[in-house]
Amino acid sequence: VQLQASGGGLVQAGDSLILSCVLSGGTSDSYGLGWFRQGPGKEREFVASISYNGGSTYYLDSVKGRFTISRDNAKNTVYLQMNSLKPEDTAVYYCGAKDGMVVALDAYYNGMDYWGKGTQVTVSS
Repeated sequence: VQLQASGGGLVQAGDSLILSCVLSGGTSDSYGLGWFRQGPGKEREFVASISYNGGSTYYLDSVKGRFTISRDNAKNTVYLQMNSLKPEDTAVYYCGAKDGMVVALDAYYNGMDYWGKGTQVTVSS
C-alpha cells in the first residue's frame, strides 16, 4: 500500500486549504484513513481519521469545527478540508491507512499501519 499526499502550501491565517491523499496498491475501502501532523520541534500528532466506510470520524479537539475529513472510495482518496487556519496549524501533514478500521477512534489510540510522505502546510500570521 502506498499513499501520496498533496495540496499543502503557504497561506495566511484564516485561509482554507484542502489536502488530498491517494491510496494505491490496494482498495481504499479496506482501510481506515487519517491525517497526522508534525510541527516544528514537535512530535507527530493525530489530526483526524475516518473509518473504512466513512461511517465514523474522529478529530483532534483543536481542529474540531475547522477541519473536515472525508473520503471517496471510488477514487481511493481521502481529503482534509482545513478552514480558518491558524499559525499553530503549521506542520508537515501525513496521511495514513489502517487495515479494516471500523471505528475512527482506533487511529487516535493506535496509529496507522501505512504512511505516506508528508505535505507541508505553512500558515502565516
